[in-house]
Amino acid sequence: MTATARAPSNLITPVLIGGSIILMLGFAVRASFGVFQIPIAEEFGWPRIEFSLAIAIQNLAWGIGQPVFAAIGERFGNRRAITLGALVYAAGLVLSAYSTTPGEHQLWNVLIGCGIAGTGFGVILAMVGRAASDRNRSMALGIATAAGSAGQIIGPPAAEYLLGLMAWPSVFMVFAGVVLAGLLLLPMLKTPGPGARAEIEESMAVVVSRAIRDPSYILIFLGFFSCGYQLAFMSAHFPAFVAEVCGAIAPGGLLASLGVTTTSQLGAWALGLIGLANVGGTLLAAKLGNHYRKKSLLALIYTGRTVIAAWFILVPMTPLTVIVFSLAMGSLWLATVPLTAGLIGQIYGLRYMGTLYGIVFLSHQLGSFLGVWMGGLFYDLYGSYQAVWWIGVGVGAFSAVVHLPIREARAELQPA
Repeated sequence: MTATARAPSNLITPVLIGGSIILMLGFAVRASFGVFQIPIAEEFGWPRIEFSLAIAIQNLAWGIGQPVFAAIGERFGNRRAITLGALVYAAGLVLSAYSTTPGEHQLWNVLIGCGIAGTGFGVILAMVGRAASDRNRSMALGIATAAGSAGQIIGPPAAEYLLGLMAWPSVFMVFAGVVLAGLLLLPMLKTPGPGARAEIEESMAVVVSRAIRDPSYILIFLGFFSCGYQLAFMSAHFPAFVAEVCGAIAPGGLLASLGVTTTSQLGAWALGLIGLANVGGTLLAAKLGNHYRKKSLLALIYTGRTVIAAWFILVPMTPLTVIVFSLAMGSLWLATVPLTAGLIGQIYGLRYMGTLYGIVFLSHQLGSFLGVWMGGLFYDLYGSYQAVWWIGVGVGAFSAVVHLPIREARAELQPA
């Protein structure tokens, strides 16, 4: 049996460009859902928990769907998996646009979550990783992840702008078209397979079975939980949190000169600032991943998130603290993704990297489900997000600790 084609030596490849744009489009839509929290709840008179539960279900479906779509890609072809994901994603958005009950929104968010899985990190990072050389892999994963953050820069402000022009169902229809537009890039997504013969011959069952028995893989799984909890809670509730708690924006100030005159607009732009800062933070984390232990970098990132979140909820909230927090947290926002994906590829190989990352990502999305759902629940019960913030601080500290014992040595290949 001969080895498959080798990855090209250059960093920028058609796979990286096409995959990054698909991630950017999909994440622009996904990151905007928090902007719809108040308009939808107010139109139908729902308590906050109802729409929060819909987004929580979306995140859980994303987590469950991630290893499924990754396995589909590795078994039947990544482009087929992405096509299926985009169609499901768009269908969920269109059906949600016509939904008028909490149950309908929650049901169709299952489709949206599965669609995000099919067009998201699990499938595309595996493609990017296989298309990159060993020297460029960490940076290529970082660029693709940063592209997802670029989507977050444009998604929430775009949603806020469109809501000023049309009703929220029409915005959902526009976003469905945006997701489908990503399919035009499929011809660019041609990747070589892994080159090691033993890696090619191993079956998915053998690789997955060995990984889930490895304590290091379990620690990676557990550590990714807090990333999902923190990110999903803030994506879903931060705009509403800022709109309701933040002090007034000074007329004639810098924010007002930029067109940000209300705290609702500030909340949407805060998510955009998080995405902007994360572009640089993710690329820096990926570059450092080529030179330092990935587990140590992950521990530092989770520690930084813990300190920043604790500071933010201890000081009075003003437009300035919102901006400082958004930039600081944004620099660490998705910096965990290329390091986690790279760590999995480094230890367990590239052949089934997508599936193994997808399983770990399920932990991320379990955290996402709890962060979004508990945010709505605690707000309805107590009129405050304070307890949910402090839980996020606690799980962030937990993740910082559990990454330290991980062994980064390459797992031994076994014959199928």
